[in-house]
Amino acid sequence: MSEEEHRLVAERRAKLQKLRDQGKAFSNKFRRNEVAEDLFEKYDAFSKDELAEKEVHVKIAGRIMAKRVMGKASFIHVMDMSGRIQCFLQGKNLAEGLYEEFKTWDIGDIVGVEGDMFKTNTNELTIRVSDALVLTKSLRPLPEKFKGLTDTETRYRQRYIDLIMNEETRKTFQYRIAIVNYIRNYFIEEGFLEVETPMMQVIPGGATAKPFVTHHNALDRDMYLRVAPELYLKRLVVGGFERVFEINRNFRNEGLSTRHNPEFTMIEFYQAYADYIDLMDRTEELIRGIAESVCDTTSIQYYDATHKQELVLEFGKPFARYTVLESIVEYNNDISLDQLTDINSATALAESLKIPLQKSYGLGKIQIEIFEKTVEEKLMDPTFITAYPTEVSPLARRNDEDPTVTDRFEFFVAGRELANGFSELNDSEDQAERFKQQVADKDAGDEEAMHYDADYICALEYGLPPTAGEGIGIDRLVMLFTNSASIRDVLLFPHMRPE
Repeated sequence: MSEEEHRLVAERRAKLQKLRDQGKAFSNKFRRNEVAEDLFEKYDAFSKDELAEKEVHVKIAGRIMAKRVMGKASFIHVMDMSGRIQCFLQGKNLAEGLYEEFKTWDIGDIVGVEGDMFKTNTNELTIRVSDALVLTKSLRPLPEKFKGLTDTETRYRQRYIDLIMNEETRKTFQYRIAIVNYIRNYFIEEGFLEVETPMMQVIPGGATAKPFVTHHNALDRDMYLRVAPELYLKRLVVGGFERVFEINRNFRNEGLSTRHNPEFTMIEFYQAYADYIDLMDRTEELIRGIAESVCDTTSIQYYDATHKQELVLEFGKPFARYTVLESIVEYNNDISLDQLTDINSATALAESLKIPLQKSYGLGKIQIEIFEKTVEEKLMDPTFITAYPTEVSPLARRNDEDPTVTDRFEFFVAGRELANGFSELNDSEDQAERFKQQVADKDAGDEEAMHYDADYICALEYGLPPTAGEGIGIDRLVMLFTNSASIRDVLLFPHMRPE
């Protein structure tokens, strides 16, 4: 804090002390009956004379964001959760001494205001104040009006200031709320049950990821923050809840980046008597619905920071669909299908692309490494990629015609994976063998490989109906629809490195 800021804080503390001495500090008796946005919706269309005839008396509360003192009359702008409105204060309209007291109020103070609605000579909707009081004294000065809060680190670390000062930030999180509400309502209307599953788990399953470890003192055992709710949701399908979803927080002990936060939000859903194609159709319907309902358009403006280009992403037309191998050939003119179907030629291709390989990699894993290196960031338009190798899909059902791949898809937009779904593996013996392979991979040094979950195998042995399931990353989805460059822009309180 600078010397000037110390001085301002000291002045404000003195003002707070005076309020304490008068018994006026931190009052909680004021009750508003309107918010700014509703006042504009109700009264802004009226002319000055029409509004005067209505004699509308209101009570609002919020933070002072601007203040102009002009002798015997003054204006302030008060901001509440819905927006801002102008207030006019004049000594003759106020109780004795209140106007002089008002002059000591600071930008940032939270106030309650009561008065009549009117229009100024410039036709601005305004409250003519008849009474007002400070509800909360702000001790720290807000950033300057014209400079605002532009330091990115401060915006993330002190989101409360960012929300006060930046309308775009408030809009981003209003969009996020609207998107989550749309998703929840969509699944409820489609007959899905919203459920809750454990966030602390004895065995971290449902995704190949490194978990966070904690310790349960009463049980004296290590437990894991969940990396995905998948295996618990599928247990519920076994139990007869044939359509379930959970909007959930997951935790993965991995790096920080513009696309990754160790704590993130997903929607996972499972539908019995459906396959991965049904879920691709459902995903297309859901994403298009978000664009239409939340953004009021199927043409979404997005800035691709990787390639430094403005994009218009079109969600109104059918989404593209390729297999993994088809996409590699489609997006790489110098790669043929023959190079991808033999482990020796695929290894040689990967090495020529400077892709680091491990001895344990089979053909399927090498194919995915090539896909991620040469295709993923090129998938700008909404695109489904299907037929993922069995080797990298330990929970997905093998394809009937080609058991080397699974009935699985991932959904990409603007070079980012937004969703992963598949027809579920419901063969308990096949699942047990794949878990054993994951354990072998873990023993060989793969920290992200899965554990063997004996109880899940037991559940499958009771019988999981033909089922399809999917997870959609809500944080990345919000990034897309709000044109946000970093995941931190769409998380209210992102994880940050120590200062």
